[in-house]
Amino acid sequence: MGNGANGPLSGAVIAVAGAGGPAGRATLLRLAEAGATVVGADNDPQRLSEAVDAARYASGGATVTGDTVDLLDLQSTRDWAAHVEKDFGRVDGLVHLVGGWRGSETFTKTSLDDWDFLELLLVKTVQHTSLAFHEALQRSERGRYVLISAAGASKPTAGNAAYSAAKAAAEAWTLAMADYFRKAGGEGGPTSAATILVVKALVHDAMRAERPNAKFAGFTDVKDLAEAIEGVWSKPAAEVNGNRLWLTEKP
Repeated sequence: MGNGANGPLSGAVIAVAGAGGPAGRATLLRLAEAGATVVGADNDPQRLSEAVDAARYASGGATVTGDTVDLLDLQSTRDWAAHVEKDFGRVDGLVHLVGGWRGSETFTKTSLDDWDFLELLLVKTVQHTSLAFHEALQRSERGRYVLISAAGASKPTAGNAAYSAAKAAAEAWTLAMADYFRKAGGEGGPTSAATILVVKALVHDAMRAERPNAKFAGFTDVKDLAEAIEGVWSKPAAEVNGNRLWLTEKP
């Protein structure tokens, strides 16, 4: 159980995009235990309400709420950002966990339909959340935008062209927002930050149960990811802004 009211994130309001998946569930719980007010969004209302209920219950009644938001629609995303700030008075973070993967056996067999799908899921959603939340994050004295990316963005494999290119585009977009925070901070340096956490792939308890003999070498457990996400707030903005934090070996 977290210490909630005296936690490192007490008073912070953090939005989590893609909150219904395993990484989202772990992140909602970790941030709530650290004392934050957490607002999750997912396009699957059932999955979202289960994740919100689990985090609320396990964290001992922290404020954890959920909104069904279509992050592929810029106006819906802007409306969500506005209502989070209006309801809670501030926004100190946006954690971008919207994921998805498609790959092929070889480069030659790459399907451009995979690119169309991944560009929506992995790039458009980042464009929308960053454009919707950046001003509120800049207004916060500890604003953080956290993108979860993959090692493949820096070292793509032949069968992962579409996925790696989409992740690389999302990284570049996030680094452009980091430059906005840097410029907005002026001579004093940035007060808010956009940062990238890099994993090889994620693993969670259900995956381990399904494949008890698998090693998952180099994979990051969603609980460790959630801990790293929380840690972004404990570092100065200038230290994390525009940087990649590697949770797996650099390629």
